[in-house]
Amino acid sequence: MANIKSQKKRALTNLKRQNAHAGQKSELKTAIKKVLAAVNAGDKEAAVKAYDAANKSLDKAVVSHIKKANYAARQKSRLAKAVNSIQ
Repeated sequence: MANIKSQKKRALTNLKRQNAHAGQKSELKTAIKKVLAAVNAGDKEAAVKAYDAANKSLDKAVVSHIKKANYAARQKSRLAKAVNSIQ
């Protein structure tokens, strides 16, 4: 732990942000898994609905600097390809 008062405050703030980001990352991963689960089940309607939710989560993650823009673009492309593969 730091000795300087402002650094102690900064360390606490960083922990709070880390915990908040952990929840958002978990939500994002869950949204992606829901899309893949719907694709594996072959349910196109559920997959499209889950894909829309995952896109929204990915966009939010990019805006709040949790994930990089290239990661979001790659995931969107990968998920879209999976959803479109359902007959």
